[in-house]
Amino acid sequence: MTQQKETHAFKTEVQQMLHLIIHSLYSNKEIFLRELISNASDAIDRLRFKAQTEPDILEEDGEFKIKITPDGIRQTLEITDNGIGMTQEELLENIGTIAKSGTAEFVEAMHQLNQTDASTPELIGQFGVGFYSAFIVADKVTLVTRPAGAKTAVKWESTGDGTFTVEPAEKPTRGTTILLHLKKKEKDEPDFTDPWVIRRIVKKHSDFVAYPVVMDVEKDVPIPETEQIKDKNGKTIGATTRKAIEEEILNSMKAIWTRDKNEVTEEEYNEFYTHISHDWTPPLTRLHLKFEGTTEYSALLYIPAKAPFDLFRPEGRHGVQLYCKRVFIMDNCRELMPEYLGFIKGVVDAPDLNLNVSREILQHDRLIVNIRRNLVKKVLELVKDMDEEKFTVFYDEFGPVLKVGIHTDPDHKTKIADLIRYKTTASEGKWVSLAEYVSRMKPDQKEIYYITGDNLSLLANSPLLENLKDKGYEVILMTDPVDEWVVLSLTEYEGKPLKSAEKGDLEIEDDKKKDDVNTEYDSLFSYIRSQLDDKIKEVRPSARLKDSLACLSGDVYDHSAFMEKILAGTGRKIPDVKRILELNMKHPVLEKIKALYENDRSSAELQDYSRLLYDIALIGEGGKIENPSRFSRTIGELMATAINS
Repeated sequence: MTQQKETHAFKTEVQQMLHLIIHSLYSNKEIFLRELISNASDAIDRLRFKAQTEPDILEEDGEFKIKITPDGIRQTLEITDNGIGMTQEELLENIGTIAKSGTAEFVEAMHQLNQTDASTPELIGQFGVGFYSAFIVADKVTLVTRPAGAKTAVKWESTGDGTFTVEPAEKPTRGTTILLHLKKKEKDEPDFTDPWVIRRIVKKHSDFVAYPVVMDVEKDVPIPETEQIKDKNGKTIGATTRKAIEEEILNSMKAIWTRDKNEVTEEEYNEFYTHISHDWTPPLTRLHLKFEGTTEYSALLYIPAKAPFDLFRPEGRHGVQLYCKRVFIMDNCRELMPEYLGFIKGVVDAPDLNLNVSREILQHDRLIVNIRRNLVKKVLELVKDMDEEKFTVFYDEFGPVLKVGIHTDPDHKTKIADLIRYKTTASEGKWVSLAEYVSRMKPDQKEIYYITGDNLSLLANSPLLENLKDKGYEVILMTDPVDEWVVLSLTEYEGKPLKSAEKGDLEIEDDKKKDDVNTEYDSLFSYIRSQLDDKIKEVRPSARLKDSLACLSGDVYDHSAFMEKILAGTGRKIPDVKRILELNMKHPVLEKIKALYENDRSSAELQDYSRLLYDIALIGEGGKIENPSRFSRTIGELMATAINS
């Protein structure tokens, strides 16, 4: 060890990194404490490991802890551990190695993020340059360290100006002490010497570090009765408490995800869920697993009993937190769970995590990709194994968002399809799985029929379903907007094609083949089409209707009425797609309109009846007619004529 003070210059890239850290992090400054506590925890971990073969190095100060000492008057903050400590060579090598291995990539990533991205604070820990995060809040950093088993210590000091000094020092115990000389507090910035601020930061970022993070605090403690001042009658007349300094543990150390699940109580599970979710309702179920093998990680995930208010908002936060060796890395970790499972709350602890770039690169990290794949599989299995009562609660809350996975996750599309449920024309208001639907299809039924819309009652009573229901065919009633995308991706189930009851030819009419329809109506249909040319593209005989007079349908590749409504609701300009007006060839009204047409093709009533047919079809699907007063007048005239006759 050198016997005198030496001054060293930081390498160029280290100076660049320090400049970025000091000048570019305008928010989330508090992560510096997370990093220093994390380093302290690692130092204790290394000491415990070394003690397995060298137990004598633990001869002093056997209780492991990390101590924080704030000084509001001097505006300093001290972080001390009793871990393995460092020699001068190790100090220079560790700091040099940290910078050498991570600095260049850190600088590049910061530039890519325009130096102000919300992910920037996370890069500090990801690059292993956590020690330098001290300069976010400090204008001078002093480090004194003494290695376990040695009697001498070394002091490192820098103002972050491009140089640092190293010199011998005195330290009574092993471990490392870092003293931060804090910068002048900016407006609206927390006071990092305030005990309440320190408590909050530790609770948020380091609550599950395995060793106690402690701080001396002033508390009121009872005065022993023998020391209390009493009057002649024995009544206490003086103070019963006095101020005393006590060491307070700031973190819970309850990293329950690392424990055997048989050792964790239900109460502990629920307390932890409340802590990470701020949801006081007990979770619906949970998944606790430890995966060992090529990919090692621990996970504790919860399915809430209630959907969060921001479930369908793009900016809604995911509930999975990422840890590395029980040290918090990031929350809202979208890379660990797909959007359609964004309601999952919990933690994933990956000790071998190699987070060396930003969130964008994290998406392609092989370890994260493997963890994500395994977790999605396990979560879907967890849902599948729920009992009926619990599953119903789950599906009522999260069914719509789960269905998003059909469209966005082709790898798990089949598994998700097994889980989704729908109401049907025969389910009497109960959820029905696609497997149940297929199991009770009619022998002559080749397709799974569905219809989309936003009103369950309107769909169940839609004229479009009359012939299907008459033949005993069950129809799935899809009422979530996402269902329009579900049917785009899920074109079949168990070999049975999904068929819209609203679009294309149903091919179920057996009284007449389409080609055999009497051509005597062709001229009338052409006339009706000419009267409604701005609204429809064709008039045709209907294979859908049994009792109703008219309905609107679309070609196979047209948007459904529901999809048009969804797109219109987004404010987007959508192409004008004309519908098909289908008419019931067996309805007596059609015969009378035909007779009127043949008798007087110039009759004004024919124009009214053409528009009336369209309005009736539009009302039948829950649409709004263009001219309600005209519709009302026409209906009134028809009623008057019918009553008089």
